[in-house]
Amino acid sequence: MEQNIELAKPRDFGEVLGDTFVFIRQNLKPLLKYFFIFCGFFVVATAATSIVVELRAVNLATSFDPNDFANENVFTRIMPLIGGYILLMVFYILQSVTLNVMILSYMALYQQKRNVVPTVEEMWGYIKYYYLRVLGSSFLLYLLAFVGLCFCLAPGIYLGTVFALVPAIIVVENASFSYAFSHAFKLISNNWWATFGVLVVIYIILYVVNLVVGIPASILGAGNVFLHLTRRSVGAVSVPLVIIMNVIKAFVFFFQILLVSAVGLIYFNLSETKEGTSLIARIDEFGTKDQDPGPQPEEY
Repeated sequence: MEQNIELAKPRDFGEVLGDTFVFIRQNLKPLLKYFFIFCGFFVVATAATSIVVELRAVNLATSFDPNDFANENVFTRIMPLIGGYILLMVFYILQSVTLNVMILSYMALYQQKRNVVPTVEEMWGYIKYYYLRVLGSSFLLYLLAFVGLCFCLAPGIYLGTVFALVPAIIVVENASFSYAFSHAFKLISNNWWATFGVLVVIYIILYVVNLVVGIPASILGAGNVFLHLTRRSVGAVSVPLVIIMNVIKAFVFFFQILLVSAVGLIYFNLSETKEGTSLIARIDEFGTKDQDPGPQPEEY
């Protein structure tokens, strides 16, 4: 029988990638369960909002009249679309943060319980405790990374790699944003390139998955153009096309588990390599548990 993976241990580049897939394979069933329980609402809400917004955009494009710019009618038609995109952005952020907190909470509990799957109650306790902290931290990190990208591409990429560790530190170590922020730079020092390499490989895998899964929608979209459909028909065909595309997006989003799990393993790897937190915790446990007294001497 295969032994459950140990999260907190030093790993090299290849081991981080390999153990990411091992962790997901060994825990696929509970991860699927918790994905639908905790992320399902936001995934459905994001997909539904995206469908409505994109269909409104198609309808606006097919019924566009240049004369609309001569009056205020164009603004009354565009404003609901802008509001829809804002709502879509909000749902997408909540969806991403929920997935991050869910996976990291699972890994933190899994490590604490010595490779035992956490219960729904334990997961919910962690998620509701850390959700707002990770959500607020994510807004600040996105803003800082964006500023870095605006000044130059390299600072944005560097900061984005470092900031990936912040949510993991917050959840696993029950840390504040300020501590997690500074600790992320400490952990990644002299290990930035290896961390960046793992993330790049994971992003390439996710990109390939997105391409492969999106082939049916791509074929349908190409057929739509190839057949030179009429304006009215384009609107009709766009309905199933938009629905299919967004169902595919919702399905592909599940594979983001691969990215968050890799980040979690990177954190455990760096923390164990630099600080030996797991080893220290095990040493501290010596003498705290009842020891087996062994066989008692016989009485005569």
